[in-house]
Amino acid sequence: MCGRYATTRARQELLDQFAIQADETGGELEPDYNVAPTKQVPAVLIRRPGGDDEHEEEALRQLRTLRWGLVPFWAKDLSAGARMINARVETVAEKPAYRRAFARRRCLLPADGYFEWYTPEGDPAADEKGTKKKPRKQPFYIHPKDGAIMAMAGLYELWRSPEDEWVWTCTVITTDAPDDLGRIHDRMPMIVTPDRWDAWLDPELTAAEEVRGLLTPALAGTMDAYPVSTAVNNVRNNGPQLIDPATNGDSPGSTSGTLF
Repeated sequence: MCGRYATTRARQELLDQFAIQADETGGELEPDYNVAPTKQVPAVLIRRPGGDDEHEEEALRQLRTLRWGLVPFWAKDLSAGARMINARVETVAEKPAYRRAFARRRCLLPADGYFEWYTPEGDPAADEKGTKKKPRKQPFYIHPKDGAIMAMAGLYELWRSPEDEWVWTCTVITTDAPDDLGRIHDRMPMIVTPDRWDAWLDPELTAAEEVRGLLTPALAGTMDAYPVSTAVNNVRNNGPQLIDPATNGDSPGSTSGTLF
């Protein structure tokens, strides 16, 4: 799964990178090195100003902020989003919570990289009293080797609150991780390559098999992964130090290390 990621690019960089036609963010975007579920995150999508059913207005590529954790239109409250931060690519076109969004409400979620937690294999270590403890999970930061923006495949939905307000929410589509990353965790965010951004965002492309064909897992060797401080475990912690390489898993060090 993808449960934390970093998105730190400036608003203007995203406007330029994704050829945005309508900026709906309402101002500058603060860098976030520890994005967690229910936070507001930048997203790129194509939508007519009047909505899906309005055909007189031109559909525009927009930059918005969405609440991470997709809430289906039929959900009773926002708490449903906590269980829907990820959608598996294998079933996303059939699941009732995602089916409609997969057909017409796809988005790109810009990120610098994401975090996963590695659990050492083997028997739990025992302390001096002989009591076995669970292996401590080591956080890893995973990002493109070339430093490019990761455009994670996402879906968005609009949920109407009891106060008659529209809440925009989103989810990250995940896939099997290639072998070099699968040793850390078997899943990873699905990344959409720039040559497929237009088709992925196109709300007129609704055939499930055609849409699914746009999604291909990241190639082995294109991502870098290294251990970082366990400070990222706490959602209250933030800042560039969270993506600094760690030498022992507890504190960032000057020496980059990898597990494999």
